[in-house]
Formats: sequence, structure tokens, C-alpha cells
Amino acid sequence: MSASDAPNAERAPGEAPRADGNRSEPRQGPLPLEDAVREIGDAGREGLSAALDTGRALRGLLIADLALARSALGRALMWVAVAIVFGASSWLLLMAALIALLQGVLGWSWLASMSTAAGLSLVVTAIGAWQALRYFEYTRLAATRRQLRRMGLGHDDDDDREIDARQPKEAR
Repeated sequence: MSASDAPNAERAPGEAPRADGNRSEPRQGPLPLEDAVREIGDAGREGLSAALDTGRALRGLLIADLALARSALGRALMWVAVAIVFGASSWLLLMAALIALLQGVLGWSWLASMSTAAGLSLVVTAIGAWQALRYFEYTRLAATRRQLRRMGLGHDDDDDREIDARQPKEAR
């Protein structure tokens, strides 16, 4: 029995199994119509399956990105509230106590005392505003936009450069 007669002989690339079971000889000419239609159908099903898997992955990414954005929005609003509370309460409480201390004990003028109290209030307000802006960046759906851009959808160069410039390096 020769290697060409062996039933389990390997096929060379480009060889198709023959109808008579002899797999060692290369096919001459095009595939039969039934085989061609079957291969096209299989390729179409594989392509559809891959597209559906990609859609499911993108859907999961969008859901996760929206959850992150929702969480970031809540945190940003919390820091806005902190900035407002500290801005208002610092103005009232620190100004009264600090002005009394600086003017009465240290002998500063009213203007210097009030300026110091206002400066302290502004520092705390600026820290709160900075934290709020930091968390608002997560509401931009950067991961979803990046994946859509890779797929060729929703491509806007100006927005992409702006997102990449503002996004923290560890989140990329």
C-alpha cells in the first residue's frame, strides 16, 4: 500500500477531499457548486457570528462606560457640593473668627484681616472645584469613543485629541 492510497493521508494546501474518498490528489478545477455555496454560507455565518460578538463586546463596554460615567457624575456633584458648602461656610465662619483674631490679637487692619479670611475660603473652594472637574472627565465615555474610533465610527479628530490630552495616563 503506497502513501497515496492511505485513507488518513494528509492533504496539501489547496487540495480538497474528493468524492471517491481519495484525499491525496489535488482537485483539478473549481469546486462543485454545492461545495462553493456551502463554504460561502459557512463564511457568512462565521462573519455574522464575529459581528454579533463584536456588538456584544461593544454593548458591554458601553454599559460599563455608562456605569463609570454615572458614578463619576455622582462624585463630581458631591465635590461641587463640597466646594459650595466650603465656599459659603468658610466665608461666614472663618471670616468672622479670623478677622476677630487678626484684628484684635495681632493688631492687623480690617482690610488685611478680611483679605486673609477671603483667601482661605478661595483656596478650599478651588480645591473642591478642581476635584469636581477631575471627576467630570470620566463622564466623556472615553473608552467607548476610543473603540468606536477604532471601528471607524464617530471619528472626530478634534474631540479625540482633546480626550486623549485630558485623560489620565493610567486610564489609557
